[in-house]
Amino acid sequence: MFPKPRADLVPNTADFERLPLVKPTGFREYDARWLFPNEINLMGLNAVGLGMARVFDEYGVAKRIVVGHDYRWYSASVKQALMTGLLAGGFEVFDIGLALSPMAYFAQFELDVEGVAMVTASHNDNGWTGIKMGLARPLTFGPDEMGRLKEIVLSGDFAPSDGGRYHFLPDLAERYMKDLADRPRLKRPLKVVAACGNGTAGAFAPKVLEAVGCEVVPLDAELDHSFPRYNPNPEDMKMLHAIAEAVVANGADVGFGFDGDGDRCGVVDNEGHEIFADTVGVMLARDIAAIHKNPVFVADVKSTGLFATDPVLQEAGAKTLYWKTGHSYMKRYTFEQKALVGFEKSGHFFFQPPLGRGYDDGLVAALAVCDMLERAEGKTIADLRRALPKTYQSPTMSPHCDDEKKYGVVERVVADYEALAKNGGTVAGQKIRDLVTVNGVRVTLEDGTWGLVRASSNKPELVIVVESPVSEENKIAMFRDIEARLAAFPEVGDYNQKI
Repeated sequence: MFPKPRADLVPNTADFERLPLVKPTGFREYDARWLFPNEINLMGLNAVGLGMARVFDEYGVAKRIVVGHDYRWYSASVKQALMTGLLAGGFEVFDIGLALSPMAYFAQFELDVEGVAMVTASHNDNGWTGIKMGLARPLTFGPDEMGRLKEIVLSGDFAPSDGGRYHFLPDLAERYMKDLADRPRLKRPLKVVAACGNGTAGAFAPKVLEAVGCEVVPLDAELDHSFPRYNPNPEDMKMLHAIAEAVVANGADVGFGFDGDGDRCGVVDNEGHEIFADTVGVMLARDIAAIHKNPVFVADVKSTGLFATDPVLQEAGAKTLYWKTGHSYMKRYTFEQKALVGFEKSGHFFFQPPLGRGYDDGLVAALAVCDMLERAEGKTIADLRRALPKTYQSPTMSPHCDDEKKYGVVERVVADYEALAKNGGTVAGQKIRDLVTVNGVRVTLEDGTWGLVRASSNKPELVIVVESPVSEENKIAMFRDIEARLAAFPEVGDYNQKI
């Protein structure tokens, strides 16, 4: 019988080598993230694989699963330990080797396989590992599946099974890149910067962009799991500034930034201006709405209000629904609503048929931007940016808050703003016009200025975004109100970046 996992094991001890370590907080809302090996050891990963077998059995899904890993130095070991548990649980495992997350999702369709387990910590700092899981393409686990997996693993309620089989597919990367490039070549000559932050996308993104006809300037495309310059995170201003410098220095038409597992894309225009991904989403929505009549889009609650107020989208009959932040939430809701595209401020874009297969792929998003530029009749991406109504946006800001405490802090902030709205109080000198509480709280003031506070789904931190359609001063005033409220909580620590 496989031993019950524990949360109190210490590395470099006998128990650490003979018992599974699994910290409960590693089970997030829709995927898993742990510090390795201090929060999960290799036997703990065996336990996760065994637990996934039980989940698939309970959902009545065939135990066939695609498994891949990103370029962190320990990811291959993590994957091997996970696969040991999957095989012991009776899975037929299809190992695609080094991969991007969207490559693993593509493999589910390409191989006609039900499940996926992609070993990646995405843009998290070195030392983190994680798993993005699914049992019904193109969707990934939500809170129900993750909650049940957590119960099974922590209780040790496994059901080992014979019949596990292993297949290694050495050519899946080539099949994935060929699929992306199986389209008309671009007629408009585009020079693009492809920034990969020394993450896994460096092995694939420049090749795909070249194959569709782009002149590619690679930036930090050499694989280096120490991430020597910055984390591969297209929301990180360090990465965006590096892309901007490369775009200007090379006279590029656009710069793309890909995160560590390639499912997100950031954009810098030809003048070196960083364009937040939700604004890129509005530009893409305009382009798509000119082709597809009365389209439905989904945007996450971190995203700009322009999706609802842009006159071009209104004239085209476009409808945008706002939903919870998080790749699994957005993927599922976009699928359920039969929306053409889901846009998330972090750079996850979900293109549904006929534009895509429904999962998030940073390269599909980059190709959509290239297609938009080809249809723009000679306009630059800076021209398209300037054509949007002016708003004043912040980057995503994240103060540290322990996983065990962050949801409690957000609940109290939500209650505080709800009481303020009920009693007619003001924020930054204005009354509250609207509150959205599907994911933390999005507070909208009388002039349309808004601020969001939520708990991060995959890191020990909070998430703050603010925007004003009126002025930089109102944007900052909204942030100062949030900042002051959070300062009252000793649980809230330093910010990763501030305005």
